[in-house]
Amino acid sequence: MMPTPLKSLPPLENGDKLTRAEFERRYNAMPRLKKAELIEEIVYMASPLRAKSHGKPHAQILGWLITYEAATPGVEVLDNATVRLDTHNEPQPDALLRIETGGQSTISEDDYVEGSPELIVEIAASSASIDLNQKHNIYRRNQVREYLVWRTYDGAFDWFCWQNGQYLPLNVDTDGIIRSTAFPGLWLAKERLLAGDLAQVLASLQQGLATPEHQTFVKQLSR
Repeated sequence: MMPTPLKSLPPLENGDKLTRAEFERRYNAMPRLKKAELIEEIVYMASPLRAKSHGKPHAQILGWLITYEAATPGVEVLDNATVRLDTHNEPQPDALLRIETGGQSTISEDDYVEGSPELIVEIAASSASIDLNQKHNIYRRNQVREYLVWRTYDGAFDWFCWQNGQYLPLNVDTDGIIRSTAFPGLWLAKERLLAGDLAQVLASLQQGLATPEHQTFVKQLSR
């Protein structure tokens, strides 16, 4: 089936209120559009992204997650993939980590994520952004198990864990490490990340990957 010509559909605009089906129809008719999201049936379109406040931290998070994926067969990292979260929401998070088989999400026949990935990461400007408000609420409601927000302007990193219908902060342990509850061995040296010390971030992750908990998790995924 040929895609609907752009001239026959109104273009997506920030603030449009659309059903998910109509959002996808208009989005697919705009192949040059890089990023648009549907949050509570409202369209949000990305502004140009700055190098140091978004591009660099985004790359660092991907490097951290991809290192974990490489050591953990059965999990998958995706970058800027659209997620059909529910009938009112279709976000495009900066990064996600999902269990490929037997997890909370699947890949549809037309190659979209459907359902709730186990972990989502957003790079946000500040605590006033959509990532710590509307998206926080929809990820919690859909039981995304862990939600990470790097607030680059604030110099802060929030890691939330879903428990009994709410998001609770996952705190730094006494050794300066945050340890994932959804993905054993996924360790983050928070202050080293904020300081730009990627080498130490990856060294701490390697310590997590060497734990018996991670080895057990890998065996469970292979069953």
